[in-house]
Amino acid sequence: MSSWPEESGSVPGEVRSERLLAWFSERRRDLPWRRTRDPWRVLVSELMLQQTQVARVLPRYEAFLDRWPTPSACAATPVAEIISAWTGLGYNRRAVNLHRCATVVVAEHDGSLPDDLAGLLALPGVGPYTARAVLSFSHERDVGVLDTNAARVLARWAGRALGRAEAQDAADLAVPEGEGWAWNQAMLDLGATLCRPRRPACEICPVAGDCAWRAAGNATPDPAIGSAGVSGGQARFDGSDRQGRGRQVKALC
Repeated sequence: MSSWPEESGSVPGEVRSERLLAWFSERRRDLPWRRTRDPWRVLVSELMLQQTQVARVLPRYEAFLDRWPTPSACAATPVAEIISAWTGLGYNRRAVNLHRCATVVVAEHDGSLPDDLAGLLALPGVGPYTARAVLSFSHERDVGVLDTNAARVLARWAGRALGRAEAQDAADLAVPEGEGWAWNQAMLDLGATLCRPRRPACEICPVAGDCAWRAAGNATPDPAIGSAGVSGGQARFDGSDRQGRGRQVKALC
């Protein structure tokens, strides 16, 4: 397996990988998009989850895919219907991008999503995170999936803020050979449930013993703050401008 260079700080090695994967096996969240390897279903889940809490996505995910189970079905539908079904998730531009993406997939890829990084990145609305998520969660490729949760974990492991290229390299190097799907899901769960932005549960973290930030007594400033890929907290949706815009879109549709 690969590992970070020693000079990067805390090094994710074999023992760490085994501990994290064992923890994930026992504590993994049961989410519907983890029960599929279908690229379209994975893509839909990833676009829905961008800047949107899991609890808000859960009731919409299966309902959306019941109506549009394939890129072809989505592309054949007026975009206004896609936006209407998206209402309540916020950031309706994602619905527009999903429709554009489906249209390109049908026109240029015979209705099947590309299975390579360059091909995925060429699709409308698909950035580095989403492309790698599709590769890892659909095709089980050994690529690092770097969302805000994984980026926070990596910065704290290293004990310092990471630049964007360095963070992605670290994410790629940390993946144990043949464990791309499980490792990336474990990293997302670790960041979402234990290595939280505030009040991290270091005392029960399976890899706390290898964390440079923990070894430094969780000194301030938190190395995750300002590290590449780490965003601020999600703003409340109820009563927000996004909710108001969503109501306007619904009225127009």
